[in-house]
Formats: sequence, C-alpha cells, structure tokens
Amino acid sequence: MSKKIIATTNAPEAAGPYSQATRAGGLVFVSGQLPLHPETGEMPESVADQTALSLANIEAILASECLNMGHIVKCMVFITDMDQFGEMNAVYAGAFETNPPARSAYQVVRLPKDAKVEIEAIAVAD
Repeated sequence: MSKKIIATTNAPEAAGPYSQATRAGGLVFVSGQLPLHPETGEMPESVADQTALSLANIEAILASECLNMGHIVKCMVFITDMDQFGEMNAVYAGAFETNPPARSAYQVVRLPKDAKVEIEAIAVAD
C-alpha cells in the first residue's frame, strides 16, 4: 500500500505535524478542518459561518484530488456547544442534500484557536 500526502493552498495549511489529508488506496482521510480562511487565517464568529468554512476547506482539499463532497462516506463533527447543534446542522445539511454520509458529532471542551466547530472527513476515491 502506498500513502500520498495531499496539500493544497486552497485550504489552510496544516498547523502542526500532520497533513491536510492523506490518500491510501481508494480512501482519502481529511484532517479536521478548522474554519480558517485559507488566505487570511481569519475565522468567522458564528457557528453557521464556521461550519460553512470548515466544509468549504474540506471541499477544496477533495477538489485537489478531483473529488467532491459526494465522495465523502463519513464525517466527524466536533462542536464546543451542543446548544448550537441545530445551527451547525442546518448548514451541514446544505452540503449533503442527497445521500448524506455517515456522521458522528461530539461536544468537546475546546478546539484549536478557540474555534466553535471542526470537521473531518473520509472519502472514497473510486
């Protein structure tokens, strides 16, 4: 099995000893994406806007491998306040209007850069 490191300038750079994503066989593992603008590093305030930007970053990483959101088979959502789950979920649902992937959602105490949302994904590249 070979492993390919995936990196694109259309999503925020990895901020530590990890890759934006890796491809192994027919799977693409996208690291947790914070809601950071890839060019400015700025983060929006609302959970809705943070969710949209995290998903856009995932989409950009997948696009660098000629994949799209329809290739995702599993997402993991990390949120710091479950009282904001509905707001996050409304935006998330718009990214997967048909055949949504499996998903887990977890409330966490804190996320890097004090983000309110972080999303990671696994996609199948066939």
